[in-house]
Formats: sequence, C-alpha cells, structure tokens
Amino acid sequence: MAARATRTLVRPIGLIFIGSLGNQVSAVLAASLFVVASTVSVSTLRFLLGAIILLVLFRPNLREMSKVQWKQAFIFGASIALMNQFLYAAIARIPLGAAITIDFLGPCCVTFFGIRQWWIRLWALVAFAGVALIAGPSSGLDPLGVAFALCGAAFCALYTIFAEKVGKSSGGMGELAISIAIAALLTLPFSVRDAVKLDAHSWMLLTLAGFVGVVIPYTADTLAARVTSAQIVGTLFAIEPVLGTILGVVFRGDVLTVHLVLGILCVTVAGVVIAWFGASPPPPVQQAPRRWPKQ
Repeated sequence: MAARATRTLVRPIGLIFIGSLGNQVSAVLAASLFVVASTVSVSTLRFLLGAIILLVLFRPNLREMSKVQWKQAFIFGASIALMNQFLYAAIARIPLGAAITIDFLGPCCVTFFGIRQWWIRLWALVAFAGVALIAGPSSGLDPLGVAFALCGAAFCALYTIFAEKVGKSSGGMGELAISIAIAALLTLPFSVRDAVKLDAHSWMLLTLAGFVGVVIPYTADTLAARVTSAQIVGTLFAIEPVLGTILGVVFRGDVLTVHLVLGILCVTVAGVVIAWFGASPPPPVQQAPRRWPKQ
C-alpha cells in the first residue's frame, strides 16, 4: 500500500515542481517590470500572452462547451485572475518568499478540510503557525502587503479546488486555455494604458513570463490534478515557498529575518508531512470523449 501511494505521488510531484519553478521564475521576471507598469497591468498582460499561446496549442471548440464547462471555466479563470493580482500586489511590498508562503495558506486549508486523521491535521496547524510567524507584527513586513497575500491565499484555495474539476473535465486542456483567457480579459480594461507605453524589451520579458509562468505551470497543475486530488495538489504546493525564498534572495536581494525563515520552514515541512502520510490513491477518472487535441 505504501509503495502504491508513493508511485501515485511521483507524477504529480514532478508536475507541481515544474509548475512551481515556472511560477517563481516568472514572478522574478515580472517584478522587474513594476517600475514601468502597475502590478495589475504586468499580471494581466502576462496572462494575455500566455492565453494566446494556450489557445493556439489546444484550439478549444467553443460551440461544444456545455453550460457546466463554461461555469467551471469562468470560476477557474476568475480565481486565477484574482489570485495573481493580489499576489503581485503583495510581491511589490514584501519579500517573494513571504508572499508565496502566505499564499500557500489557501491550498493548505483545502488539504486541512480534506483529510480525516486528526494527527495529520495537527501538521496543518503547524503550517498555519508558520504563516503566523511570517505575517505577525514582529515580522516587520508591510501590513498591506500581508493583507494582499492573505486575499491571494483565499483565491488560491478556490483555484486548487477548480484545478481538479477542470483537469478531470471532458474539456481538459481546452477548458484550461479558455479559463486563462477569461483571467486575462477580466482585468484587461485596467491595463490598456500601460500596454501602449511598454517598449519592445518589456514585451519580450512579458512574453517570456507568460510562457514560463502561465503556459507551463497551469498546464502542469491541471495535469497533476487530473491524476490525483485537489487535497494532494494543494499540499504539494508546499514546494513554492522554498523556491520563492531562494529566487527572491538570489535575484531580488530579499532580506530574510529569523521569523521569516522559521515560518517558511514550518509551512514547508508541514506540507511535506501531510503530502506523505495523508495521500490516498485518487479515484478512477471517468474517460469521456475528448473534444480537443491531446497535449
């Protein structure tokens, strides 16, 4: 049984790692553009370019989408848009590792309510304590940045739940492409003014950030959710605080305090423990006729 659970986790762990690395690299690239455009514009335009790539790759047939698929795509897209807008607003004010760790509180809540063993839930409380260390008054972080990160965490929880729904839907990757397009369109009206002022170099960085931070991670997350549950995917996101902290220190010059380091360690270790002992084999996926090409 243990060997089976381990094999069950191997593929989603690899996919989540690839997606998480792409997310953090994209955040570093995008943060360099905050001096020439607002965080709203940077996040929106990054998603717009990523959506174009995904729509070309998966070519969804809009006419064949059901009402349920449209509803899922809209909620998924809205959660993606709001999650990223709040996260980028937080990154502009607090260290990358701190923002990503607080953001992880959302998926951690999904995991917390999805497991039954009380002793495993205690580890989820360790993760919450880690977030408290990071965001507490003694941390010295910008309170507004912390508030933005907490709002992002709420929508990250919603994203985690609907990643599973979209991943296991018959719409598959085509539905993902539509969701990303919806995420971009929802905030596009607030980004037009900055878009016309960007130079070629900025557009090149945005395109790279869109591919590395939208196409790769959201495809990887959706594929991971297809082969496992939202609870396990949410827990595997524990790798993001570590990657975010390392990249923030190396490329942004973020300064780490003792509280930040302890908090990040608490969240990450708790997430790994929950993933290892709380994982259960996913239920069989009902195979429906595909309406769009496979990846």
